[in-house]
Amino acid sequence: MKHIIFLLSVLLLTGCNTTEEKKEAQNDETKKQVKHNEKQFPKLEPNRYNVAFLIMDGVFNTELTAPFDIFQHTIFRDSIKPMNVFTVANTDKPITTFEGMRILPDFNYTKDELPQIDILVVPSAEHHLDSDLEDQAMINFVKRVDKEAQFITSHCDGAFVLAQAGLLDNSVSTTFPSDIDTMRERFPNLDIRKEVLFVHDGKYITSAGGAKSFEAALYLCEYLYGKDITQSLAGGLVIDWNLEDIPHLIIEK
Repeated sequence: MKHIIFLLSVLLLTGCNTTEEKKEAQNDETKKQVKHNEKQFPKLEPNRYNVAFLIMDGVFNTELTAPFDIFQHTIFRDSIKPMNVFTVANTDKPITTFEGMRILPDFNYTKDELPQIDILVVPSAEHHLDSDLEDQAMINFVKRVDKEAQFITSHCDGAFVLAQAGLLDNSVSTTFPSDIDTMRERFPNLDIRKEVLFVHDGKYITSAGGAKSFEAALYLCEYLYGKDITQSLAGGLVIDWNLEDIPHLIIEK
């Protein structure tokens, strides 16, 4: 009888231990899943310019990646204040570019706590001439950033977003060459220039976009860091850089 009671006790204890082990394993798995599902924000180093790229479905690769490449490479240059580069969107889901690249946004401007944005980059997107301009949340976001940002830059039809937000009301600007007339029709009071690849007026830099997005980004680097650093950045990407060879307009104020 004693043996039977002993065996039952052992089985009971073993069963309890097994149940507890299962619970612990399930808890560990749940913790791992929660941690896996937690949004991972980029690490933003101090004493750098925070550069946000506004992205959305249909964003064009070149207008996004060209300035992103230039600005990100500043971290490899000594004796300058480099840039933290990151993306912002109105969603946590992947953004699909016009060319089909899928990008997971770093910040969701509709709900995340955003860092101070020193430079906002607005690449062109497929619907910047129509439905995107009706996105009031996006337009309001651009307006909010403009209040404290040091520079707002656009590439190609990103200028339409700046114009819709009222940022270009007192500035000279440009956009994608074949869309200049369309922009003039939509915003008849704006001073929009042809025959230039980018315009710098105050805190706003607007560019023709495409491959010339590299040059507008290099110009901002030359403005901030000087010619030698900028030529080094250009050389690292095998770009011949000489500001004097680029048709551009700088509005002195």
